[in-house]
Amino acid sequence: MPRTPTRSSAPASRSPRFTPEELEAARDALLPDVVADGLSVLFCGINPGLMSAATGHHFARPGNRFWPVLHLSGFTPRLLRPDEQDELLAYGLGITNVVARATARADELDAREYVEGGRLLKAKVERLRPRWLAVVGVTAYRTAFGEKKAAIGPQERTIGSTRIWALPNPSGLNAHWTARTMAQEYGRLREAAGATD
Repeated sequence: MPRTPTRSSAPASRSPRFTPEELEAARDALLPDVVADGLSVLFCGINPGLMSAATGHHFARPGNRFWPVLHLSGFTPRLLRPDEQDELLAYGLGITNVVARATARADELDAREYVEGGRLLKAKVERLRPRWLAVVGVTAYRTAFGEKKAAIGPQERTIGSTRIWALPNPSGLNAHWTARTMAQEYGRLREAAGATD
């Protein structure tokens, strides 16, 4: 049965440090969404990493570029830390995941988990009705929604009135995109969504 993560306290200026055993204990933990009805953009990660599950904060691994890219693209007026994730709601933004359970790497997930995650995500989007669903990882989008030829950018598929945009994965393992080139693509979405100036 999945566990809820334990919260770690560390100075806000630096990432908390965990032993390998503490990180492993976060495996399969569930990370609560940061959501509200009627968001401008609901960002959707692949699944929480162990650092995120251990801290209780999305995109918490130090090498992950989500927070810097969000700021560089103009979605946030300053660089937010993962522990400030709830501030996203004030900007009309939120975070969820395709697959809820935490793993060390996304390649630990199988296709069935992505498909089931896509089904659950569709129901969540129908309930919350964001203007845009932004899936951060085109491969995750392809697998979860059966769109084998999907590319980065706006998608033809909608969920009710919610438009979908596939974004590059901000993981530090994604060497095909720099923070600057990712910020350009995220900025295209921001302009389309009419989000924060």
